[in-house]
Amino acid sequence: MKVISVPSTPFPGQKPGTSGLRKKVTVFRQARYLENFVQAIFDTLSGQQGKTLVLGGDGRYYNDVAIQTILRMAAAAGFGRVLVGRDGILSTPAASAVIRKWQAFGGIILSASHNPGGEDGDFGIKYNLANGGPANEGFTEAVYQRTREIRAYRTVEAPDIDLGRIGELRIGDLVVSVIDPVADYAELLESLFDFERIAGLLARPDFRMRFDAMHAVNGPYAHEILERRLGAPAGTVVNGTPLPDFGGGHPDPNPVYAAELVAALADSRSGLSFGAASDGDGDRNMIVGRAFVVSPSDSLAVIAANHALIPGYAGGLAGVARSMPTSCAVDRVARELGIPCYETPTGWKYFGSLLDAGKATICGEESSGTGSSHVREKDGLWAVLYWLNILAVRDTPADVIVRQHWQHFGRNVYSRHDYEGIETGPADRLMDGLRSRLPQLAGSLVKDMRIATADDFAYTDPVDGSRSERQGIRILLDDGSRVVFRLSGTGTEGATLRVYLERFVADPGCHEVPTQEALAPLIGLAENVAQIAALTGRKGPDVIS
Repeated sequence: MKVISVPSTPFPGQKPGTSGLRKKVTVFRQARYLENFVQAIFDTLSGQQGKTLVLGGDGRYYNDVAIQTILRMAAAAGFGRVLVGRDGILSTPAASAVIRKWQAFGGIILSASHNPGGEDGDFGIKYNLANGGPANEGFTEAVYQRTREIRAYRTVEAPDIDLGRIGELRIGDLVVSVIDPVADYAELLESLFDFERIAGLLARPDFRMRFDAMHAVNGPYAHEILERRLGAPAGTVVNGTPLPDFGGGHPDPNPVYAAELVAALADSRSGLSFGAASDGDGDRNMIVGRAFVVSPSDSLAVIAANHALIPGYAGGLAGVARSMPTSCAVDRVARELGIPCYETPTGWKYFGSLLDAGKATICGEESSGTGSSHVREKDGLWAVLYWLNILAVRDTPADVIVRQHWQHFGRNVYSRHDYEGIETGPADRLMDGLRSRLPQLAGSLVKDMRIATADDFAYTDPVDGSRSERQGIRILLDDGSRVVFRLSGTGTEGATLRVYLERFVADPGCHEVPTQEALAPLIGLAENVAQIAALTGRKGPDVIS
């Protein structure tokens, strides 16, 4: 089959963020836009001739069109085989699992994660390496540089592939294997958890759960694993059909966008004991007990503290890792277990080298992501099954488990305030102003609170020695409290300012103070130091989680 070289010119701004390239669908639908970026990926690779590529996505709008384009370009790039999920579906953790199981050369995942979908929504693409994890900064920077100089992309002429049927087809010399998107991933999870014990919990008349798939990719996975393999009653999974626009909702599992689930667990008439949700591409999670939302930071700490109850982790943990903005709750667990706790920048790719080197077993981020060494991505359903396994063994409600954890370790009261869609100019001025005042902030007194240190977080990878600068501004107080400022790299319009607030409370008598009330002094300090309202015009955050 003849390879066709199609002339093109560079597009500005094709720089991957923390999780690949994310833009509006309208941007990706421009002629040659997707093709340029895919060609830049293939040009940055070497040695892919005859090798296997994994391909799939979260089913959002434009997913199907992009897959057909990438298949033709993969044939032109010399790949020997592409494993693609049926109907183009592969959750992000499932894609990682498939790459690892079949020892693929790498994979392309099409997703904008928790961002809205639909014709006017967001789209994204990222490349994962042979370890199943997101490409490192060196690779993504090389891809970006290639997008700035590209002059043509290569493809072949071929009709669209039928992705609805499992089996093998061909595009010239390229074998396209349409695979069951769930099977390999479900098999992996079954090897880690006590499915028999979880099934027993789900069969109990006094235990009812609800899993909200948010019309996103984890619907088919949850139906298969929770309802079919574990025997949860039909209807346990709600919003379980992936839709290109996520049913018009926002596929972000937090108390704002999954408010219906939170309300159901707060209503005693629902009879629900446990709730969970996942996001657009299946790598994030939210855990909800009766009238109790488990914060992602607390969830990570509880998961680490209860590892001995889980078959796949009962042998012990090599270490744990968290992103810098994530609360220090898991640090306290690590100290008691006598294992290292690594603090990395935001972005799952930073955990990859720790996992590959055997330095960490469980990792987590405050942005609803937890996972382990079983794959190289965060994993929403993995976290849900982990919690179900804990509940089955301890026979204790989720809210009680968290409160018992606080009694033992103390409570890291924690919240994130998001200011979304800020104009980039004011957002940059806010961060640059903070950076310029860092030397003066250290040792100063703000609203009767003493700032011990203030810095711009930098990270040196303990495995490969790579250095990452300007990863978030940290203000640490004398009493151990923290305020962190960071611009998110996951949005597609303007900038999202994220302010992270953390205060440690040892006294169990103060553990039930409402989160925002307990953090009120830090909220005031953050506004005073950063002048958020004055610089952005925002009177308050858009989302509090």
